[in-house]
Amino acid sequence: MWFQSGRRRDLCAILYDAGELRGQKLKTQLERYYDTRLDPQSFYATLDALVDSGHLERRTEGIYDVYGLTDAGANRVESYYAWLTERVERRGKKTAEADE
Repeated sequence: MWFQSGRRRDLCAILYDAGELRGQKLKTQLERYYDTRLDPQSFYATLDALVDSGHLERRTEGIYDVYGLTDAGANRVESYYAWLTERVERRGKKTAEADE
C-alpha cells in the first residue's frame, strides 16, 4: 500500500539520497522535481501516513520536524529500484532483439 502513491515513493527516494531533511526542505525538493507547488496540508498528510506506516521517522529539531527513512523505508526503496530496473532491462533486451 505504501507505494500506491507516487508522491510517497518520490518522498522516500529523496530521503534515501539525502538522509534526513526538514519538512519544508523536503517539500521544496519535491516541488522542484514536480515543477509545481504542493498543497501544504496534503503534503504533510502524506508525510504523516509514511510515519504512521513505519517507513519514515520524524524527530523535532528546535521548531522544525526532521524526517528520515526507517530501515523498512530504505528496504522498500531498494526493492522498488530492483523491480523497476528489471523491467527497464527487460525492455532494453526486447528492443535489442527486435533490432537484430
